[in-house]
Amino acid sequence: MIESSSPQFWRATLALCLASFIIFANLHGMQPLLPMLAESLGRTELEISHAYTIATLVLGLSLLIYGPISDALGRRGILLFTLTGVSLSTLALGFAQDYAQLFWLRALQGFFLAGVPAVAIAYMGDEFTKPALLTAVGLYIASNSLGGVTGRLVAGAVGDWLGWSDVFFILGFGSLLGLLCVVWLLPKSEHFTASAFRPVQMSRDLIGHIRNPVLLLAYIIGGLSFLVFLNQYTYITFVLSVEPFQMSATWIGLLFLTYLTGTMGSLLSGRLSRRISAPVCMALGIFVMVIGTLLTLTYSISGIVVGFFINSFGFFLAHSVASGWVSQHASHARASASALYLVFYYVGASVGGFYLNPFWSAAGWSGVVLGSLMVFAVTFACAMILLFWQRSGRSSSVVKPAQC
Repeated sequence: MIESSSPQFWRATLALCLASFIIFANLHGMQPLLPMLAESLGRTELEISHAYTIATLVLGLSLLIYGPISDALGRRGILLFTLTGVSLSTLALGFAQDYAQLFWLRALQGFFLAGVPAVAIAYMGDEFTKPALLTAVGLYIASNSLGGVTGRLVAGAVGDWLGWSDVFFILGFGSLLGLLCVVWLLPKSEHFTASAFRPVQMSRDLIGHIRNPVLLLAYIIGGLSFLVFLNQYTYITFVLSVEPFQMSATWIGLLFLTYLTGTMGSLLSGRLSRRISAPVCMALGIFVMVIGTLLTLTYSISGIVVGFFINSFGFFLAHSVASGWVSQHASHARASASALYLVFYYVGASVGGFYLNPFWSAAGWSGVVLGSLMVFAVTFACAMILLFWQRSGRSSSVVKPAQC
């Protein structure tokens, strides 16, 4: 087993962090380009947002495929295969001539993007000692947000300089170079033990998790929170690209630096959940998001930036605690329970554009804020129900496997 601070540890951890960086840079690099793409391809805000979120939808659903397959076939091969697919599909996006090509290539990209999130931590669990695993997971999660922020910053700057097609060429070639580094750095699996692929049992486990209200409420909190959080960024790009702001893609890309407070929220989530209950932490994160969202109604650059800084902190606090709640309260098939949380998480992000669009069409950004507050009311209520069950002792009695 790979020990902490050994050369093998740093090679493997660097390889997995680089793989994660590539995935999230490609997943989110398109977001600051949305106003530019809408104008270039003659599409509405909702239509062009679909080309962005289709990748998150396919990614979320594909997690259910890669996880069980990797249990049977191994981790490293799937990771390298899907990274290759990500790189090539990103390059293909640079050749897209119309909206339909852009949309379906993003869907294909989403299928490949799911490979690394599905198997990276499983690879660590196979090969690392427990102390090494804890350190590596923290670094891996940090690389997720770093990749997303960097991808957006690069895309915004390159989009203004060379145009949106060249953004995909640069991201694609950069991903290929990163892939070569991952191939060189990532050690071969030494402790992987194959297990039979059992789709019937997997289906039973997933149905059992959905029928478990203690898990289902956490899934709803994670999915609806990301629905609002990610798509607020999408719609604010259209606000900032027109009067009175008229910001370029470069400056819009800089807005995504507000994600950095999410790192602080994730780091504090563990300490807070040890001092106060997890449902209270989730509710606190949601309340913080309410404050940040309301602050954006000032319609000033400073108010919007500060509001999104606050939002990011609140979202990652709620998300980190909710995902931890799932792993703690799933009494069987914990890997599939966590995978199902990510399915809700990414599917929520993909349908957020549909949900918020009527509010946007009716009242612009004020409508988006109203739609967001309605979702926050639902997630806050879910957190309060979890708190009630926890204090009444019912949470321990309803986490048993549901009979299918």
